Amino acid sequence: MNQHISIFLVFVLFCSVNLQAQRFERLCAEVRTEKDVPRLFINGELYPPFAYMSYLGEEKFYAEMAGAGLHLYNIPAYLGDRGINSSSGIGPFRPAIWTGNGQYDLSSIKKDFEEILKADPMAKVIIRIHLDPPAWWEKEHPDEVCALPGGGSLRTSFFSRKWQRDAGKALKHCVKTLLNSPYAAHLAGIHVAGGFTEEWFYHFKDEFHDESEVRLASFRDWLRDKYGNKRALRQAWKDSKADFKTAAPANISGAEKEKHWRDAGDQKYFDTFDFHAETMAEHINFFTRIVKKASNGCLLTGAFYGYHYFVTDPRRGHGALAKVLENPYLDYLSSPNDYRRRAGEDWPPMAAIRSVQLHGKLWLAENDTRTSITTLLKDRAPEIDPPGDYYSSGVWHGPEDMQTSKALLLKNLGRMLAYGYGGWWFDMWGGWFSDPELLAVIRQGQEFFKHYPSAAVEEMEPEVAVVVDERLQFWDKSYGSLTRQILGNRYALGKTGAPYDLYLRSDLDKIPAGKYKVVWLMGIPDLSQGEQSIIERIHPVLFMHTDNSGTVVHAGQASQPRIFEEKLAWKAESLAELWDQAGVHRYGQAGDIIYAGRGWLVIHSVSGGKKTLRLPFAARVIDPVRNITLADNARIVPLNLEPGDTRMLRVKPE
Repeated sequence: MNQHISIFLVFVLFCSVNLQAQRFERLCAEVRTEKDVPRLFINGELYPPFAYMSYLGEEKFYAEMAGAGLHLYNIPAYLGDRGINSSSGIGPFRPAIWTGNGQYDLSSIKKDFEEILKADPMAKVIIRIHLDPPAWWEKEHPDEVCALPGGGSLRTSFFSRKWQRDAGKALKHCVKTLLNSPYAAHLAGIHVAGGFTEEWFYHFKDEFHDESEVRLASFRDWLRDKYGNKRALRQAWKDSKADFKTAAPANISGAEKEKHWRDAGDQKYFDTFDFHAETMAEHINFFTRIVKKASNGCLLTGAFYGYHYFVTDPRRGHGALAKVLENPYLDYLSSPNDYRRRAGEDWPPMAAIRSVQLHGKLWLAENDTRTSITTLLKDRAPEIDPPGDYYSSGVWHGPEDMQTSKALLLKNLGRMLAYGYGGWWFDMWGGWFSDPELLAVIRQGQEFFKHYPSAAVEEMEPEVAVVVDERLQFWDKSYGSLTRQILGNRYALGKTGAPYDLYLRSDLDKIPAGKYKVVWLMGIPDLSQGEQSIIERIHPVLFMHTDNSGTVVHAGQASQPRIFEEKLAWKAESLAELWDQAGVHRYGQAGDIIYAGRGWLVIHSVSGGKKTLRLPFAARVIDPVRNITLADNARIVPLNLEPGDTRMLRVKPE
C-alpha cells in the first residue's frame, strides 16, 4: 500500500512539474550577425524584424496586423504616473506600475497582453518600459530631483544613483513576474526607456538646469575616473586651481547662445558634455544588464539612443553612442526616422547605423509615418490631450491622399530591406494604417523578408562612406544651429542617386581599405594626424573633409586639393558630380530618392514622370509588389512614375 502511495505521489509531482513547465514556457530571442548584418532570431529561427506598436492599441488594430502576417508587437508600460513629454503637458498613457515602496501593479501590462492574445494567439511581445519614477517617489526623495535656479524642481535627476537602484529593482520585479506567468511564452524582449519622450533625453524645455548635489557629486567622481590626479585635470582645464573637491560642471543651460564654434581648448565644456552624455549611456548599460541577467540572456534588450545625425542640441544627452555600442547586454537600438516628413525626401535613421551594425546591434526604425487617415490625440484620447494645438497641428498631419500614404510606407519598407535593418509600424494613436492598401504594404514586408534572401550583393555595396562625429554638437555655442548646417547634408546625400554608408568617427579605423571610392569626413573640426594616416590606408579615389570652416576635396594623390571656404552645405547635384568624377555608380539622376542594396532597388520621386535606372550588372528585374518579371539580363530599367510614387524592384545578377 505504501509503495502504491509513493508511486502515486511521484506521479502527481511529475505531472505538477510538467504542468508548471508548460504554463511558464518561455521564448528565447537573440540578435546574431549573419550575412554581414545583425538579424533577429526567436527560438533559434530567423524572424522578420518588423513589429507593430500603438500607445492606444485596441484588439481590432492587433487583429489587422495579425491578418497582415505580422506577429511581433511592442506595448508601452510605465513605472511612473506622468506623461512622457514634460513640456507639452500630455497625460499618461497607462496607470503607473510603481505604486509604493516595493509595491508594483502590473495590471496594465496584463491588460495589453490579453488584448493582443485575443487578436493574435501567435503574438510575440516586446515591452517598452519607461523607467522615470512616479511623483510620490520624487516627493519622498527631494534631493534626487533636478534642482532649478530659484528653488523649484523638474523631474528626477538622471545623476541620482538612488533612482537608478530603485528603478532597477522595479524593472527586475517586472521581468521576473512576467517570466513566471502565462505571458512568458509570448514575451520576446524589454525596451528600456527613460527621460523626455522615452528616448533618454534630459527633461527641459528652453534651458537645462540641474543644480542638485547628486549631479555635482557625480561629476566630480567622473572627473576622478577620467583624470586620476589633479595635475592632469589642471593641465586639461588650463586652470592651476582646479580640484576634484571643488570642480563644477560648465554652464550648459543654453541661456546664452552664440553663433560661434568653441575653441579646442575649452575642455571644461567638453568634459561637461561628455559627462552629460555618458551618464545616459551608463543607464542603458545598467538596465539592459538587469534584463539579461533576470532572463538568463533570453529576452531581447533595446533602447532609443544615438540621435546625433538629427538631434543637434548637446543638452539632450545623445553624444555617447560609441559608449553604448560597447554595451554587451544591448541587442538593438532605435530612433524615429528623420522628421522632414514630406514626400520627395530621404528619411534616414537618426544614427550612424553602419556603425551600429558593425558592433553587432540590430537597428529598428520607429516608422511613425503619418497617413491620410492619421487620427489625432484629441479625438482618440481627449482626457490626456493638453490644451492648445501641440498634438493637432504641423507634424501630426499626414498627406491628403491614400496613394501618397502608401508610397511613404513603401519607402520606409524599401529602406529597411535595402540596408539590412528592421523597425516597427508606429500607429501612435491607433487607426493610422487601418486601410487595405496600407495593410497590404505591411503584409508585403513580412512576405518579402521571408521570400527573398537577405544577403549582400557585392556589386550593390555602397561606394560612398560618410563619417560623422557625434561630438560635433559639443563644439557648437549655438546649441545646435551651426551643427545643423553641416548635418543637413543628409538630405542632399539621399538624392545623389547612389547609396552611402554612415559611420561614427570612432569607427574610422574599422573601414576596410579599398572598399569605398569616396570618403567624406562630414563635420570633424579636429582631425588628427593619426586619422589622416587612416584615410591614406583606406585610399579612396576622392576624399572630402568638412570642418567648421569649409570643405576640402582631394581627388587623387597627384592633384592639388580644392578648397571651398565656408562651404558647409552641399546640393545633391554638386555631390553627384563629385561621385561621377570618382567613378561611383549612380543608379539614377540626382533629385530622386534611391535605395540600393541586398538585391533591392527602390526609387521614390516627388515629381514622377519617366525615369531610367541603371544597374551595375546585368540582372533579372522583378516587381515584387505585382509579382512579375520586368526584364531579363537588363542593365537599364525604364519606369514611369506618378508624382510622389515609390517603386520597389528586386534585382538578381545574371
